[in-house]
Amino acid sequence: MAAIPVCKKDSPSEMIAEMIAALERDGCAIVHGVIDQSERDAIARELKPYLDSADPGASLNKIYEAEGGPADFYPGNTKRVTALVAKSETFRGFVTHPLMIGACDALLKPNSRTYQVHATAALVIGPGATEQMLHREEDPFQFFKLPRPNMIIASMWALSDFTEANGGTHIVPGSHRWPKERTARPEEIVAAAMPAGSVLLWMGGTFHGAGANRSEQWRSGVFLSYSLGWLRQEENQFLDVPPNIARTLPKQVRDLIGYRMHLGLGYVDAPPKGE
Repeated sequence: MAAIPVCKKDSPSEMIAEMIAALERDGCAIVHGVIDQSERDAIARELKPYLDSADPGASLNKIYEAEGGPADFYPGNTKRVTALVAKSETFRGFVTHPLMIGACDALLKPNSRTYQVHATAALVIGPGATEQMLHREEDPFQFFKLPRPNMIIASMWALSDFTEANGGTHIVPGSHRWPKERTARPEEIVAAAMPAGSVLLWMGGTFHGAGANRSEQWRSGVFLSYSLGWLRQEENQFLDVPPNIARTLPKQVRDLIGYRMHLGLGYVDAPPKGE
């Protein structure tokens, strides 16, 4: 029976090493107790104004389909908020969390001098939300044949308990090493069950998708992914976090969202000093 590895080592260094090994072997891993109640309350408070006004319908499907994406990619009964670096100070701590930096240093840096934030989103899945189709984070980069080199690491931070019934993320362990023709059998798909405060990580080549919410509760999580420094980011951070906001951020966060060059890529006509 397929399962998502749960990392349980006591020391931070051993736990990160265990997580990296699981990501390499299984393409996914769960780490418990990463963010405490105060952090979960803070990010919920910071994002509440945006989530309160979010459209829980499936309107994103029209935009995505118009761009050539598959129909019904975004299930309804789901509130989605992006641009989290600009909207949540607490989330910026997630971006630089040692857990994520450790994974990216080990698994992305061998293929790139730098890495960057790829996409961010708060996802609150409501009762009646349908199952999302399985997909890979790296699917837009079809120049590379499957299985592709490590290009993306993704994560889901549980702000509430994740269960099979309330739409816990579906993961297919080991699928990051599959060839193009290989598809997932039902018994190979696992729902990520984890308590609030946990983080689910997966490789860009791992099949995954939001589960159906058959419960009466809303399931709340935060998505954060990273990509190689020479790839185009899924989320346009320079529009979502414009220069007037970027200037106020810690340098590490600013660098990670792309306000730096990668071997000459991303240069700008900088204004005169002092402006």
